[in-house]
Amino acid sequence: MECRVLSVQSHVVRGYVGNKSATFPLQVLGFEVDSINSVQFSNHTGYDHWKGQVLTAEELNVLYAGIKLNNVNHYDYILTGYTRDTSFLETVVDIVQELKRLNPKLVYVCDPVMGDQGSMYVPENILPVYRDQVVAVADILTPNQFEAELLTGRKISTEKDALEVMELLHQMGPDTVVLTSTDLTSPRGDQFLVALGSQRIVRPDGTKSTQKIRIEMPKVDAVFVGTGDLFTAMLLAWSHHHPNDLKAACEKTVSVLHHVIKRTITYANEMAGLGKRPSPAQLELRMVQSKKDIEDPDIVVEATIL
Repeated sequence: MECRVLSVQSHVVRGYVGNKSATFPLQVLGFEVDSINSVQFSNHTGYDHWKGQVLTAEELNVLYAGIKLNNVNHYDYILTGYTRDTSFLETVVDIVQELKRLNPKLVYVCDPVMGDQGSMYVPENILPVYRDQVVAVADILTPNQFEAELLTGRKISTEKDALEVMELLHQMGPDTVVLTSTDLTSPRGDQFLVALGSQRIVRPDGTKSTQKIRIEMPKVDAVFVGTGDLFTAMLLAWSHHHPNDLKAACEKTVSVLHHVIKRTITYANEMAGLGKRPSPAQLELRMVQSKKDIEDPDIVVEATIL
């Protein structure tokens, strides 16, 4: 069966972020991807200079109207990432609701990008739209710790706090929640980053269960852009192949990321030269070079069932 994704994310001419980070890996794994570019920039904003255009809510509506007029607005998945504008995000919600009416089995995968490490990098008025409208229609949600805290109004200091926050997010809508990064200390030491996941499953006999997992990833001393977008796209793909096994889906997702990041940092250090920090251009994800790892990743991370 053909599987089609509508991906509403940013686009860059050079490099990998947003749709550029999500489309190629999804296509490699056999998905048809229809992209709407929420912005079109020359490159990501971590460079010294960037130029480009932003798509308005009205323009998003126009694009969707065209798809609809041709009766090709039929999707299995919707994927959304970084958005700065409240009216744009509200329009996305309208589109999600309409597409779910057309296909009740449609899965909405949402990365509620708002900030990290205690500071927001989107306008504060976008939080209530995510909290009150978006999360309710999402099926898979991938916030980091700070975003999960914003959405629930609860601080996370321990793993127990994190599990309770994920439970609160389940109650708000999504059956699958993955905290893609946290400040929690790994049992394996401070060289590891902790991510947590929780998935509600309805068994064939109607009973419900929840699988909760912890994943520990080796830390890398560099700033990468587009890794969050790649994570969410890969979680969509591997959840499709392992619909009731969050452990397997996350192990494959994190393993893909590990291979891409390792290849990228090796290349960037070679390009920068001994003792020099790589530039943003040198740290662009080595996506095409990682095609085989995306298709069939060697599993390098094992998730722990909690």
